[in-house]
Amino acid sequence: MLGGLHEECWGWALACCRGAEETAEEVLHMSYHKVLDQRARYDGRSAFKTWLFSVIRLTALDHQRWSVRRWLRFVGLEHAEESAASTPSAGEALDRRERCSEVRKALKSLPARQAETLRLVFFHELKLDEAARVMGISPGSARQHYERGKTKLRALLQLPPDDA
Repeated sequence: MLGGLHEECWGWALACCRGAEETAEEVLHMSYHKVLDQRARYDGRSAFKTWLFSVIRLTALDHQRWSVRRWLRFVGLEHAEESAASTPSAGEALDRRERCSEVRKALKSLPARQAETLRLVFFHELKLDEAARVMGISPGSARQHYERGKTKLRALLQLPPDDA
């Protein structure tokens, strides 16, 4: 059923899980399980790939909510506030040695919706309307996130307007 989509699904799960491989593996497994158990059903209203990416994205969000609740239960709010305050900024994380690394880090510094839109369009070759369906937003919102994301990414990478 998935054919050659597994690698793309893995890449999308990894992006949805902010690069955490172990979490992405869990999310992808849970997503496939939802499909096989028919808890997630393809109804043909969009391309199969678009639908499957939506399942993965929603599963990643569910997993993140579950993980945060579980973590808070064990560490308490004081520790959570201290930990959140000590996370490095996106500017500190920018690695200038490789261009691919620069792009990945620049994408991480964008607002989530903008980065998600750019990943779906550029890395997974979805059209903007398909990306909007995956993200659960209107096509107009997807276009706006796409344009703003390209502009910010261009500025972060210090590219002239024609290169991006």
